[in-house]
Amino acid sequence: MIHRGVSLYSYQQNEFFHTMNWKDELREVATNLQGADGIEIISECTIPHYPFPPESFIYDWNNEMARWGLKAVTMDTYVDTLQFRNHVMTFEECAERLMYDLRLAKAMGFRNMRLCHNVPMDAVRIALPLAEELDIRMTNEIHAPSPIVPVEGEEFGETVARDVAFIQMTGTKHYGLQPDMGIFQNKPNRVMIAYALRAFMSIEDADAASRDLVDRFDEMGIEEVTEYATKTYPQLMQGPIARHLFRGASAKPLDLYSIMPYIYCIHGKFYEMTEIPGKPGQYEEKSMQYAKVINILNDCGYDGYIDSEYEGQRSQQDMGYEGLPDEVEQVRRHHEMMARLIADKSYVNFEMKF
Repeated sequence: MIHRGVSLYSYQQNEFFHTMNWKDELREVATNLQGADGIEIISECTIPHYPFPPESFIYDWNNEMARWGLKAVTMDTYVDTLQFRNHVMTFEECAERLMYDLRLAKAMGFRNMRLCHNVPMDAVRIALPLAEELDIRMTNEIHAPSPIVPVEGEEFGETVARDVAFIQMTGTKHYGLQPDMGIFQNKPNRVMIAYALRAFMSIEDADAASRDLVDRFDEMGIEEVTEYATKTYPQLMQGPIARHLFRGASAKPLDLYSIMPYIYCIHGKFYEMTEIPGKPGQYEEKSMQYAKVINILNDCGYDGYIDSEYEGQRSQQDMGYEGLPDEVEQVRRHHEMMARLIADKSYVNFEMKF
């Protein structure tokens, strides 16, 4: 069955303003997200003095996780190949860091360790025997705009093909994939559009204009909305940000069938949870295909976690402290949606529906 969790990255601005720490976040997940018990962290954000935390932290972490009955799902790790002033890290040095982090993940009880998507495969190959020994699965994130299946006639996208080939060649069960829901974003992200618009209009006007563009997308397609935005808000379409505002999905929900055996965890990316009209207390992420994806996961009997990863606050921080969204409430809404969709077992005819 599908399990629900939270990446503590979702509470990043609460941590920045010291209104919550990792212990507060664990308590929030355990007490206010009924049925959710999974935790994902970014190593250097949550672990003090990373990569060399004090033993007291490891003790506190495991104690708090046990106290609240939570499960350590995934530890995200990054290999900064430029961390030394005099050289770029070699594959052997990258592997050494991976192996150190694998041991740290084991000490904190994590089942998976997500790698930054540009970690060299030569380093992964060196670290793999230790991952197998410790029984920790390394995962590579499939993040937008990376596809699963890029063009007709190819079985997998370039990165996914590399990972699948590595898994099949080694026969390992300790390296896999971690799709991010952002690859299934098929509508404009309103908060990012509003952020871009605030560069040349008031907060109120940017909010109204962003809603106008998103509403039009429900009646038009990407090309028509892009043309309308170019004529109506020419400043919005200048520069590289325009490519991110109106791009289509880089993967189809149906593509999940081809990689399901290799999926160990999923990032539940979302930017804004809004109430469904006429359904008080029910929420949706309008820019992403959550219902279709979760329906397919149910159909495949996916037995893993979807970890909430809230990123909408990053496009609203320019409005000042008073204008910041409520991260805690946004995550709660996200879990209302996920719990409802997971419970819906009314399967559809995928060939017709999708």
